Amino acid sequence: MNLVYVPIILLGVLIIIAGLLILADHLLGGGGERTLTVNDKKEIVVRGDDTLLNTLSDNKIFIPSACGGKATCGFCKVRLLEGGGDIKPTEEPFLSKEEQARNVRLSCQIKVRENMRIEIPEGLLEASEYRAKVVAVEELTYDTRLVRFKLIEPNEIDFKPGQYAQLKVPGLDVIRAYSIASNPANTHEVEFIVRLVPKGLATTFVHKALLVGDEIILTGPYGDFYLREETNREMICIAGGSGKAPIRSILYYLRDQGSKRKITYFFGARAKRDLYYTDEMRALEKEFDNFTYVPALSDPEPDDAWDGETGLITDVVDRTVGDLTEAEGYLCGSPGMINACIKVLKTHNMPDEQVYFDNFDL
Repeated sequence: MNLVYVPIILLGVLIIIAGLLILADHLLGGGGERTLTVNDKKEIVVRGDDTLLNTLSDNKIFIPSACGGKATCGFCKVRLLEGGGDIKPTEEPFLSKEEQARNVRLSCQIKVRENMRIEIPEGLLEASEYRAKVVAVEELTYDTRLVRFKLIEPNEIDFKPGQYAQLKVPGLDVIRAYSIASNPANTHEVEFIVRLVPKGLATTFVHKALLVGDEIILTGPYGDFYLREETNREMICIAGGSGKAPIRSILYYLRDQGSKRKITYFFGARAKRDLYYTDEMRALEKEFDNFTYVPALSDPEPDDAWDGETGLITDVVDRTVGDLTEAEGYLCGSPGMINACIKVLKTHNMPDEQVYFDNFDL
């Protein structure tokens, strides 16, 4: 055979293979139109071949996804009622046996290749995408800062005290969730308290690159961790680090409502230099007859001259509270801290259904 014709033959073979792949993709649902039905209310005509997470986002339905669709956070759960295929190995670590039995899936791992019906929490239909501008940056400690965003488009947000929003890091495929620290009465701005995490892309961006005047994309609000207003139960709030954010929002809302609920707020830090907003919390104590702020240091330094509570915050809670059968718990911090707090609250008879938290690491 003349060697001149070999490249031409190979090119022909490659074209045939590509054509067969396109045909197979079409037969499997990759071409044409499909219908995505959400909560048996909204129908979306789908073209192309993208993930369910991105398809919903393109149609202004914003599912939480702290990892940006990389199957490392487990936030973007939906329930498949029809279509979607079998559970992938990348999904299994994030789905309990009960969730798998109900066909709960990670939307970032599902391609919309056929007609599908899904079910999502109604609250997610209220989440929006916001263009926002940084209007203030406040250094709270050596590794924690507050960032205030003014909303541009839309210019208002309606959120429940305790909920969170997501920040998209420009130029990187990174999205991170942060609890909203501001008073819900201020609908034109949101505040985040962000603690610097070593090697954390989003927190490094916020601390090292984000400047007043920068524009950012936010989505939200999200989360089942919010103030329950239908009761007047005693509230036990426990937080550490940047976990002060949602509790701060809740407290300012309750102050504005003239609430008479009994509230004890336990805040854990390592040393005095990790404490912040102490004066603000003390001022709130004067405005709330039944509000008590209890900061505690687990490892105070010799020159801290600390005369307050010491030890792990869970130990402080354990030796301070009594029977909590009729109380509610509001927790915010690392997953490890939250799990330890739940154990302590259980020993004081707080029912599981009266403990509220969002399961993400701030």
